[in-house]
Amino acid sequence: MSPYAPLLAALVALLAGLTIGKAWERYKLRDGRWIDRRRARESPHYILGLNFLVANQVDLAIEELSRAASLDADALEVHMILGNLYREKGQVGKAITVHQNLLQRPKLSRLEHAYVLLCLGLDYKRGGFVDRAHEAFNEVLRLDPKNEYALLNLQKLHEEQHQWTEAYDTRHRLSKLADSDAHPESQAILAFLENEIGLEAMRRKDYSEAIRRFDAAIDRDARAVPAYLNLGDVRVAQGNERDAAVVWERLIDVAPDRAYLAFDRLEALAVRTSNEERFTRLCRRLIDENPQDWRARLALSRHLAASGHPRDALDLLFAALVQNPHALSIHQAIWRALGQLHHPASLVDRYGELTEHAVFYLDPHVCMRCRYRSTELLWQCPHCHDWNTFVEERIAPAQDTTEVEV
Repeated sequence: MSPYAPLLAALVALLAGLTIGKAWERYKLRDGRWIDRRRARESPHYILGLNFLVANQVDLAIEELSRAASLDADALEVHMILGNLYREKGQVGKAITVHQNLLQRPKLSRLEHAYVLLCLGLDYKRGGFVDRAHEAFNEVLRLDPKNEYALLNLQKLHEEQHQWTEAYDTRHRLSKLADSDAHPESQAILAFLENEIGLEAMRRKDYSEAIRRFDAAIDRDARAVPAYLNLGDVRVAQGNERDAAVVWERLIDVAPDRAYLAFDRLEALAVRTSNEERFTRLCRRLIDENPQDWRARLALSRHLAASGHPRDALDLLFAALVQNPHALSIHQAIWRALGQLHHPASLVDRYGELTEHAVFYLDPHVCMRCRYRSTELLWQCPHCHDWNTFVEERIAPAQDTTEVEV
């Protein structure tokens, strides 16, 4: 016998195994007949449907994928995609029907069952069937405990229902599963949830729990601005105004670009404690450190105007106007100060020169993901639910227009 015979036999066996494996991957025996699994996916309708889907032409994608599905009623993935497209089109009832019919198939694998249930949970969520969506996502996790998509959607459901503790537990589980517990974005989300749980404790007047939660939020994310603000509020409620001032000033040191969120609190505290010089020093320090900080000038000018120094307030407001001529709040403060001075012509003329080409708007913030705009600084976009994506949007002044944009 040739010494190469065993090697040749092993090679032939390997090739035979590969051939059988490929055939098993492509063909499936069902009801006594072999079904070509690739038939639907290799049809031109399937390819066209995917092309239309990439081009965001959903109606045409549905039409072509429906034709592809008609070639093979057993093409699970094609029917799943169709159901998802129906949901995106707002046809939630049709999407639910498609995915429920898929669940009736007798020989679904455990993983296939889990992913069809995930699609069904998304259908229920889109349709507002919150309890059913909860059940579907929990069933997905029973079948596939490491399903990140089910955990993420379950977390969002808890958030929408303001079930902050459950949302926190779900997010923590997701972070551990995805090995992203130390990731800054994950820490920022957990900090947000800690802050919301602290607010619930604060409303119950459980100040010790509220402080623990706000401190935990700051530990997770040093730029968790709402946690600083709320922690200071708790200190004030406890009568500890000195610690409140320390917390709010710490916020300014950590996130000077968000210092304006603490100005009203610090000013009110300074007035109550007859230590107004502390607030003015803080504002002037911020102006010196960042000459473009128009909000610090605005806050200081309001304080000076309320203290009976409208002329000094106007100097600050005109300087703020140079930095941001489009902020309506600056113009309002200027006219109040001019009113206190009985509208001297020289100052009114100076205001006119500075605002000749200004467009007014309410200092909007925009989500960098979906372009949702808000006049308030938000942590989570109410439209796409993304986190920490809001930034100030500066709009170039229009030429020769008196349009007022809000």
